Amino acid sequence: MIKRPSVPKGAGLFGEPEPERKTTAAYQINIDGGSRGNPGPAAYGVVVRDGRGEVVARLKKYIGQATNNVAEYFGLIAALDYAQTHELRALRVQSDSELMVKQMRGQYKVKSEELRPLFERAKKMSLTFESFRIDHVYREQNRDADALVNQALDETSGGVAVTSTKTEKTAAKDATMRLTARYQDGVLQPYESLDLPDGTEVELLLRMKK
Repeated sequence: MIKRPSVPKGAGLFGEPEPERKTTAAYQINIDGGSRGNPGPAAYGVVVRDGRGEVVARLKKYIGQATNNVAEYFGLIAALDYAQTHELRALRVQSDSELMVKQMRGQYKVKSEELRPLFERAKKMSLTFESFRIDHVYREQNRDADALVNQALDETSGGVAVTSTKTEKTAAKDATMRLTARYQDGVLQPYESLDLPDGTEVELLLRMKK
């Protein structure tokens, strides 16, 4: 019986040191999508950070009338497209959409006909990377991406600045808020609840969308 010489751990076939294997640092990408009205004016936001945590890109885009879930998938696809274009190999994606994250992980089925083609495209793109991981995070951990969504909506869909002067009965100070609204059938319809007391007088400063 021929006894083979023992090879030190970490050595090559002939005893020489094996080349050190370098691990690819994953890029962290935070994505968010939102809709004012659900469905309503929608947009996505994407923040890309390198392996050191430095922000290398911020993406935002208004996508027209859509639901929150559609906007979330648009954000994911935009993030994956950016990663492919810039030849990133390892990704760690974070989103506050539990539905999308669990669908991408195979934990939830995609029952929506509207979401299925977006899911299939995102899934196919995710398989092109050496490493891909998607995790659910809470909204507080996704603030930067969420801020980009609101910026895209404010810049593109137009806004209504509302100056609210409460009545003496409420004994409150003047307040100013900003919101987006749509004019339809002779009525100005805000996308968000104003939550103002009865008798509140407001002054509207309109900026029309071209």
